[in-house]
Amino acid sequence: MQIQINTDHNIEGREALAAHVSGVVQSAVGRFSDHVTRVEVHLTDEVGHKSGQNDKRCVMEARLQGRQPIAVTHHAASLHQAVDGAADKLTRLVEGTVGRLRDQESRATSPSHQEPQTPEE
Repeated sequence: MQIQINTDHNIEGREALAAHVSGVVQSAVGRFSDHVTRVEVHLTDEVGHKSGQNDKRCVMEARLQGRQPIAVTHHAASLHQAVDGAADKLTRLVEGTVGRLRDQESRATSPSHQEPQTPEE
């Protein structure tokens, strides 16, 4: 699973932050690495050098094999909180999506229902 991190020009400490984000993403969806090919993380400080409430945004987009990308967004007062919140949302979304895929696969491979046979006369 590949993890790609993008930040805007208002984000400081990119290297340390990237290491933190990679760890959070790996913890959140690492167990689905056989389904998730890549996770893109976009970090933004929406008001720049000014302070604001819940002005940090984290968007996480997961690309699942053979499926359209799925994405979540979380706003918070700090980047770490935004990353953690988005990771929680992404975990739930990936769990649900992979669960539905597994259900579809199990239905496709299960024996089909056969019509009851009537006795021949």
